[in-house]
Amino acid sequence: MSTQSPPSTMALFGTSADPPTIGHQAILAGLAQRYPMVATWASDNPLKHHGAPLAVRCQLLQAVVDGLKTRIPQGRRLELRQDFSSSRALESVQAARACFPSARLLFVVGVDLLPQILNWYQAAELLRCCCLAVVPRNNWPGQEQAMAQLRAAGTPLEALPLRIPSVASSQIRQRPDPALVPKDVLPVLASRGLYGFTAHDVRAHAARQ
Repeated sequence: MSTQSPPSTMALFGTSADPPTIGHQAILAGLAQRYPMVATWASDNPLKHHGAPLAVRCQLLQAVVDGLKTRIPQGRRLELRQDFSSSRALESVQAARACFPSARLLFVVGVDLLPQILNWYQAAELLRCCCLAVVPRNNWPGQEQAMAQLRAAGTPLEALPLRIPSVASSQIRQRPDPALVPKDVLPVLASRGLYGFTAHDVRAHAARQ
């Protein structure tokens, strides 16, 4: 639990972390450089079949957070807040609001999710409670149009000037590649045989560094 003074702005980044990628790591690092506090959590996506239980994905995400805390000056701004976890974005935002009633809340989403947002559970209430912070994707078709449409509908929205590696968790689930996951996560993946990773993968990847 944080002992910091209440933040003026808080970035909220929920992810299925199935598994966490170097993209997730880059998002967290970029958010920590921009905002006084960043809360992240692992969550279940009701539309997906996950490759590991939620408790395990939470452990993997914690390893990413712990690694960033030791490597970047702003890492102390990062917190794993699993108590914010919910399959509904509104419930996560409400949990954050209950803990930080005076903070400006930014709910971080990938640009690929923008077409879905107005169909989410109680979307109007969600957008009343927070501002969307949108993570761009390189060469993602229609992202400017999608943001413009949401803004035209009155949606509070910020585009984040972040450069994120083009990698998705689904790629790793299909073909495990140690280069695409944070190095802090590799030992856990290998020791548990998660997502097809083995101790040999870890050793081979380390030898190439």
